[in-house]
Amino acid sequence: MDFNHFRYINNTLHVENTSLKKLSKQYGTPLFVYSRQGIEQQWTAFNKAFKQQPHLICFSVKANSNIAVLNIMAKLGSGFDIVSEGELERALVAGAEAKKIVFSGVAKTSSAIKRALEVGIRCFNVESYPELDRIQSVAKNINKIANISIRVNPDVDAKTHPYISTGLKDNKFGVDINTAPQLYAKATTLSHINITGIDCHIGSQLTDTQPFVDALDKLLILKNKLQKQGINIYHLDIGGGLGIQYTNEQPPVIAEYIKDILVKLNDPQLEILIEPGRAIVGNAGVLLTEVEYLKSTAHKDFAIIDAAMNDLIRPALYQSYQEIKPITPRTDGVEKKWDLVGPVCETSDFLGKNRRLNLKATDILGVMSSGAYGFTMSSNYNSRPRAAEIMVDGDEYFEIRPRETFHDLFGKEQILP
Repeated sequence: MDFNHFRYINNTLHVENTSLKKLSKQYGTPLFVYSRQGIEQQWTAFNKAFKQQPHLICFSVKANSNIAVLNIMAKLGSGFDIVSEGELERALVAGAEAKKIVFSGVAKTSSAIKRALEVGIRCFNVESYPELDRIQSVAKNINKIANISIRVNPDVDAKTHPYISTGLKDNKFGVDINTAPQLYAKATTLSHINITGIDCHIGSQLTDTQPFVDALDKLLILKNKLQKQGINIYHLDIGGGLGIQYTNEQPPVIAEYIKDILVKLNDPQLEILIEPGRAIVGNAGVLLTEVEYLKSTAHKDFAIIDAAMNDLIRPALYQSYQEIKPITPRTDGVEKKWDLVGPVCETSDFLGKNRRLNLKATDILGVMSSGAYGFTMSSNYNSRPRAAEIMVDGDEYFEIRPRETFHDLFGKEQILP
């Protein structure tokens, strides 16, 4: 299985030219490690696939919001898709151009809208009538024009986990595509609103292009309806959601996925915005963890590791599967089926179940494909400091976020007099 730039050299797993065993010894575990070449390779694959079609790749900041990760893409010329004021500030600090930032999310606050207008973002992806009213009000108060597209809900089944499906009529996201023309019509009457596009996002971890194509069909029909109303559309934001290989999935090759979109679009002038996240960083990261204890019962064999659901919540939240590899495979001993469980006091605290591994205490394991929705979804549950993050570039490596200390956990809390 190919995880981009991860490979065994002399029986030790490396990322690019750097030993993961060495990093675990130097920085401890749990530890997130990313491949710079892996990130750049995936972003560039998206960029090249569009060829001459006008486009803007807006990396989905929620997938991995580390400043160093964002800066790598900003240097490549990336745009960014944000869903909070905090993500806006992160992107700006990382070197993003405000005019390449799109603001998504169902609950934009007045302060976030104001800040986004002040710095001059590309546009807001509007998700409801009251949100449109709020953007108009804030923009009018500070005498700014707000560029908007409306996020439409096309009722397309992405055939993914229900928690990451966003394009069905039962989901909280977007505006019913059948009633969207009325909201666009209202937007034309507002003094500080400028319509620029249509937005759509149907879900995450998609491994088939057909749902994307089905959604695009509906966007193009809507675009034609709006043009008949005298409303011009200058861009289509087709969202993100392209899946990656965690185990035996076969997601489309990026170039083929974009080709299918462009063939259906058949308009060399219309600008396409796309919001990949997982597809860029997912397979570029690994979570390192140490085996603390091996515990066998009459029914189960447990490998108790030092990483937990607070470090990587995907298995607990989505029942997701991520490959787990030994950093230095053992040549002695025997394989057994292990449940890899963490220290958090929850039965749902596991990173893998029924994994055939040859293990001993102190072994270091790598939970693969942890570059997306790993650290960014981590927490301090059970008063556990969050892991450190390392960026590898060839045979060089950099600590891009130090491990939290106990003082970081409670240093700002106060005891009552």
